[in-house]
Amino acid sequence: MSADSSFHICSPLLESVSRTQALGLPVLMKMDNMQPAASFKVRGIGLACARAIKNGATELICSSGGNAGYAVAYVGRQLGVPVTVYVPTTTLTFMRERMEAEGAKVIVAGNVWDEADAVARAKLAELGNKAAYIPPFDHPDLWEGHATMIHEIKQQLVNFKYNNTKPCGIVCVVGGGGLINGIILGLQSVGWNDVPVIAVETDGAASFYSALKADQLVTIENITSVAKTLGARRVCDKAFELSTQHPVISCTVSDYQAVSACQKFADEHRCLVEPSCGAGLSLLYSPVLQQLLSLHQNPTSQLTNTNCKPVLSRWYKSRTEPPTLNNGPLIAVVCGGQMVTLSFLEEWLSTLPKN
Repeated sequence: MSADSSFHICSPLLESVSRTQALGLPVLMKMDNMQPAASFKVRGIGLACARAIKNGATELICSSGGNAGYAVAYVGRQLGVPVTVYVPTTTLTFMRERMEAEGAKVIVAGNVWDEADAVARAKLAELGNKAAYIPPFDHPDLWEGHATMIHEIKQQLVNFKYNNTKPCGIVCVVGGGGLINGIILGLQSVGWNDVPVIAVETDGAASFYSALKADQLVTIENITSVAKTLGARRVCDKAFELSTQHPVISCTVSDYQAVSACQKFADEHRCLVEPSCGAGLSLLYSPVLQQLLSLHQNPTSQLTNTNCKPVLSRWYKSRTEPPTLNNGPLIAVVCGGQMVTLSFLEEWLSTLPKN
C-alpha cells in the first residue's frame, strides 16, 4: 500500500433504537470500533505515518498504552516499514502480542505511558532522521485525521433526514486529547461551532477534567483506572486551548460505570469495547445525560439526584447570551479499543466497587 493511501474506513453511523427509546431523544452511534485497527486511532495515525514516510522516514517509533501502538503497527505493516512500540508495564500481555503479530517490535519501558514515551524519544534521538516519531495524541496530523469523523457524520446525517440539522451534542472520551481535538476542529470546520462536546473520563484518569476544573493545565499524580488507554497524566496543550474556544462539558464516571456500560453495549449492540470507550457510553445508560445537555442552555443550573459534578469550559463564561440547544440527534462516538476480553470484562464486573 502506498503512502498516499487512506488507512481508515468511513465507519457506520447507526441508530440505537434502545437508547433512543430510553433517553427520549434520537441517539446515533459513530462506530469507529469497526475501523481496521479497531479504534479511531487509525484515522490520525494513518495520516501521520503516511506523511512521515513520504518525507523520507524509513522506520516508525511510537509510545503507547495500547491502541495507538497497534494502529502504528498496523499502518507500518501496510506500508512495509519497521515499527518499534514502547509500552508501559500496564499494557496487557495480549495487547503486546497483537502488536507483535502486526510485525512490530514491542519494548516495555516504565510503569506509565509518560515513562515509556521518554524512552521512545531518547531512542529516536539516537536514530536520527531515518526514524519518525508517531505520538499517540499530540500532533496536528493526528487531529486532522480524527477530524474526518465529523465530516463523515455531516454527510451521513442526510441518510437520517437531518440534512440541515446540527446534532444536539457529541459524546466522546478524553485520554491525552487527540480525539477531542479532532472532534472540535472538525466541528469548527463544518460550521458546527455551537454543538457541545460532552467529554467523559474515568475518575482515576481525569487529566482533562482536572485541567478544566483548575482552569489551567495540570498533571495528575497517577493513573488508577482500569481504563488504561485513557492514562495520560497531563492532557495535551491543544486540548485545553480548544476547550476555551468551544462549548465543552467535562465529567467523570467510575470504573464500574464504564465497565458496566461495556457489558450493556455488548448485550444491546453485539460489540465488545474496552472500558475507555465504555466511559463515554455509560452516559447513554444514565439519566444524567439529559441534565448535562441542559447545562448547555443553562450553564448555572444544578444537577439533581446524581453524584456527577460536571465542569464547563471557559467558552461558556465568554457568552453574553445563553446558547440554544440544537434539535438534531445526539452523536455518541464509539471510539473502540482492544484492551478488553470477555474474561477481563467478567473479572472487572465482579471485583470493581459498584458505586
